[in-house]
Amino acid sequence: MKGEQIPYKMLSQDPYSTWLGIKIIDCEIGRCKVGLTITKNMLNSMNKAHGGISYALADTAFGFAANTHGKYAVSIETSINHIKALDEGDYLVAESVIEQVNNKLGFNIIEVRRGEELVALFKGVVYRTQKDWKE
Repeated sequence: MKGEQIPYKMLSQDPYSTWLGIKIIDCEIGRCKVGLTITKNMLNSMNKAHGGISYALADTAFGFAANTHGKYAVSIETSINHIKALDEGDYLVAESVIEQVNNKLGFNIIEVRRGEELVALFKGVVYRTQKDWKE
C-alpha cells in the first residue's frame, strides 16, 4: 500500500476520530494535515473546548503521518502545550511533520492552528514496528 494512502485507511477504521469529525486535508510521506470544527459537545465547564480535543486532533495527525512510511507505528510518548483557549465553532488544523526517523523511532512535532494562530504544540515519539500496512 502506498504510504500516502495509509492515513485514509486508518481513518476508515478509526471510530473515535470519525466521531470527533476529523477529516484529512492533505498527506504525503512523512506529513499529514487534519482538521475539525469544535462543536458544543466538545466544550468543558468553562464553555471552552476541552483540552482533549486539540490533543486528539494532534494525536491523530501524529499517528497518520508516522504510519505513512509503510510500517505499523505506535505512539510511545506524547505531550502537548495548550497555548490558546478554543471556542465552539473554531476550525482547527493540525499538521504533523516527521522531524527525525530512525530505524525504530520517529520524532514528530505537530502544530495545531486556528487560522494562522498557533493554539497548541504537540510532541510525539513513535515506535516503528516491522509489520507492513497491506491493502
